[in-house]
Amino acid sequence: MDTLPYAVQTAFPLLFLLVPALGALLSCRRRGRSRPAAEIWQRWWSVGALGIGSLWITLAFLAFPEGMAQTIGFTPSPFQFEIAFANLALAVLGFRGASASPRERLTSGLAAAVFLWGAAIGHVYQWFANGDHAAGNTGGILANDILIPAVMIALALRDVRGVRGVNRSTPAGCSASLPQ
Repeated sequence: MDTLPYAVQTAFPLLFLLVPALGALLSCRRRGRSRPAAEIWQRWWSVGALGIGSLWITLAFLAFPEGMAQTIGFTPSPFQFEIAFANLALAVLGFRGASASPRERLTSGLAAAVFLWGAAIGHVYQWFANGDHAAGNTGGILANDILIPAVMIALALRDVRGVRGVNRSTPAGCSASLPQ
């Protein structure tokens, strides 16, 4: 990881926000009227941002623990193995979001928030308390830790509220086909 410029290292995690956003935008342009945009965004965000992003972090921590420790600004630690599997749990939740109900995606967003917002607090603490400006501590990863669960929760809440307001006897209801 040492050979990549700092700007590339810190910006790389932003791809896990950008790619799902572009995918959702393009999918929304081609969607039918019966498929709500919020559902499309949730599925792209869940699989792309949370699922693939967390799987990438899992593999990086397992395959390159020394490089990941350096990227974060830490020394290698056995806790990196635990971080890898915590991220694997998030990846499973993210991939489950491809076929989950809005309530399940809300639960996945809340679970992601518990871990990722806790990690964000840790990143900010290390930044200010110890001057840790390593690429894996600030920048893109910090944005991911905050935005991925926030967007998942906001989209799922919107969809859950929309599903509750749908008249189930009206076949034209956008969310009428979503499982409860």
